[in-house]
Amino acid sequence: MRRLYTLVFTTGATVLGVELSASRLLEPAFGNNQIVWASLIGLILLYLAIGAWLGGRLADRSPNRRSLDLLVTLAAVSIALIPLVSNPILRMAANGLDSFALGQLLGSLTAILLLFSVPAILLGMVSPWALRLALADLHESGEIAGRIYATSTAGSIVGTFLPVLWLIPAYGTRWTFYILSLTLLVVVTIGCRDQRHRWLPILAFVLILASAILMQPASSIRAGWDNTGKTTKGKIIYEDESHYNYIAVRQWDNERHLKLNDGIGIHSIYHPDTILSLGIWDYFLLAPLFQEMPDPQTDELLLIGLAAGTVPDLFTNIYGPMKIVGIELDPQVIEVGQTYFAMNQPNLTAIAADGRHWLSQQPASAKWSMIAIDAYRPPYIPFQLTTQEFFQLVRLHLTDDGVLAINIGRTAHNFALVDALAATLSPYFASIHLIDEPGPADDLGNSLLVATVQPTTLADFAQNIAVLPDSVPVEFRDFAHAAVTNSRRWGPPSDAIIFTDDRAPVEQVIHGIIVDFLIGE
Repeated sequence: MRRLYTLVFTTGATVLGVELSASRLLEPAFGNNQIVWASLIGLILLYLAIGAWLGGRLADRSPNRRSLDLLVTLAAVSIALIPLVSNPILRMAANGLDSFALGQLLGSLTAILLLFSVPAILLGMVSPWALRLALADLHESGEIAGRIYATSTAGSIVGTFLPVLWLIPAYGTRWTFYILSLTLLVVVTIGCRDQRHRWLPILAFVLILASAILMQPASSIRAGWDNTGKTTKGKIIYEDESHYNYIAVRQWDNERHLKLNDGIGIHSIYHPDTILSLGIWDYFLLAPLFQEMPDPQTDELLLIGLAAGTVPDLFTNIYGPMKIVGIELDPQVIEVGQTYFAMNQPNLTAIAADGRHWLSQQPASAKWSMIAIDAYRPPYIPFQLTTQEFFQLVRLHLTDDGVLAINIGRTAHNFALVDALAATLSPYFASIHLIDEPGPADDLGNSLLVATVQPTTLADFAQNIAVLPDSVPVEFRDFAHAAVTNSRRWGPPSDAIIFTDDRAPVEQVIHGIIVDFLIGE
């Protein structure tokens, strides 16, 4: 009986381990958002319910330990297949997200979620089957049922923390699935070591371990890259999976890009031979000019969303060695920035932390002349960086002439997220301006939302650009003059959504933008 309870405990741990590992597997392609989590949790629960119903029926027809052992062995094999089968599906999903191919994206998402149906259904069959085998006396049926399900739940508790705290950080997502599978087979083998069918889980163990060792994934498994690490868009020079992200650095000659997770968006760019980045990062340089030319002796910048340090590099090159504090959630991204993106400016202090939490821990006396927010995980932005409570905190830590700048995604016609953020922060700032990054009319784009503590006008902005000192590179002066034509005062519509910590439907707004883009509006 002890072996039976051990098996129930292990399957309970495996169910939650697979679910949490599945979220990690999906996150690079689909992001970490409520839609993915709701889909994953809902479907896993559905599969477990099907398994419980099916397991109860089959246990009555075959109430023996051999059948249960074969069932668990099959479940272990199906778990080991997940990292093997999922790679091409995730690659298709990332391509669909990158090109906004809705059918391809939905099809791949459906396929990857169905991939978890077999192990979840099989694992869901274990507890009712074990209960059927454990019932020797109907007078003890309640106690035995409670013990079985308590044991399974205790295993699930372990399975909740084991992948997150140990397996995934230590061995990666792929090997986590293998370890869960192999552990399950070890328990089955021990439980049936004196039975004739013991060879089956042993054989499965050997085959899975051999495939895990021999069938290594390609050096680059992500969308758009072949097995040599090359693509028409560059060559991978660094690739790894951190606690928070899949990280890739790709290079053309001297130019390098940082990409976090699959799909849309470049998070940092390195042009050692040019003054500007030729991307949205350049627009952050314009925000201080709504007040006056920054003074590196007194002005300070706080950047939430440091990535590999493109913005601090630009500010240092254009405005001089002003003090910059950069907050980046992922410490491994900071290391990548220092190694591959020359993020070694002596005036930069890079801190690995959650941006809002770190800012909330600072004393009220800690103030910056500019706070920049560039914390996208395209196409999403963390909701906690969009709310009234957050912007109140930001205002507290800005100087009396301070400036806030936020990078926001939009289409050529859908500015819903811009409107929502402008409406949310407007009570705390005197003026709001918008600078659009020019781009193809049929593509997604970016805008920089600039909010100032003191009242400002576009005339002030243009005048400050006109009197830029000769020490400022001509490339930036030309860029700034051109940007004036894409700038305007921004007033959110009266019906714009206001985000709060209690209700911030950021993902819903972004999904609306994506849908409008897909249907061509």
